[in-house]
Amino acid sequence: MSKRKRDSDQDPGRVAELAAGPFPSDFDPASLQLSDPDPWLTLYLDQSIPIDDSARTALLRSMRRPSRARLLPFVRPIARTFIVLNTVLRILIPNRWHSSARLHRLIYWGLKHFVTPEANYLILRHFHIGSEILAFIADNVPGFKAETVPLHPNTLEDLIDDVFLQHDLNIFIFIAQMSAHLRRQGRDLAPRGKLNFRAITDADFPIETLPEGRWNLVDLQTAIEAYTPLYQLFLRNNDFWRASNSLQLDETIGIYVAKLLGSPFHLFFSNNRHPIIPLSTLRAGFRLMLHGLAAEQLHYHLRQWKRGEFDHLARTAPASDA
Repeated sequence: MSKRKRDSDQDPGRVAELAAGPFPSDFDPASLQLSDPDPWLTLYLDQSIPIDDSARTALLRSMRRPSRARLLPFVRPIARTFIVLNTVLRILIPNRWHSSARLHRLIYWGLKHFVTPEANYLILRHFHIGSEILAFIADNVPGFKAETVPLHPNTLEDLIDDVFLQHDLNIFIFIAQMSAHLRRQGRDLAPRGKLNFRAITDADFPIETLPEGRWNLVDLQTAIEAYTPLYQLFLRNNDFWRASNSLQLDETIGIYVAKLLGSPFHLFFSNNRHPIIPLSTLRAGFRLMLHGLAAEQLHYHLRQWKRGEFDHLARTAPASDA
């Protein structure tokens, strides 16, 4: 894949580019109309939800896209109908036809040619964030090392190497191996005297230029809804079930981090919960959006801890160096 920057490509730095003053030109508070306030501008200006500025800008730009208003209402019911049909197909011929390689090449092709640069930016960010959160937890469990594969894709082409599937495998492998490690030692996670934040990047990720061609018009949520039945079709039944139900593990990871920090504040970020009671796969696309937001919020919260913004909580938490 060419590393040269083309005129049709968008530098990810533009996702967070600021106009004159502290605001991007398309989220300028001066444009607020009192008789018809823009909800996306309002959500951009609101700071109650902790999230990286570049991620917030990219997400709200994606939400503003015409495709979300015009395509999503049609794509969503069609996609969910195909999920039902795929489920019937898998009951009749389970695991007789699947190809993760074809799936990932199809995802790469679709993202490259049809999905907006800010949506692709958020997708690539998500794998960096997921890997860093798991690495942070592992770094603060003495004697533990998970057999997971760190995922740090910087180009869309990097996704071809089974990145989506490996992302789901990583979370289950990590939880199983760490839980077994703690059980063997008769311990649980607990606040430590000094947490290791080396895994958490307090800067933007080195994501390369992203396509911004004539047809790169599809927003993040519409793309996710469209891809969900394809994900189900091309994977084994166990792989799709694991991918769908891994979303509810947001609560599990949140609890792990809460025990290490000695603070439950960030648990409010998680809307995917109760992993012991799996939810229907029909809403997997929407739950994936919530998963991405929760991961962004948790990662940013850890960045705040790394900077020392929550040192007052660290001093009051009971420490354990075990």
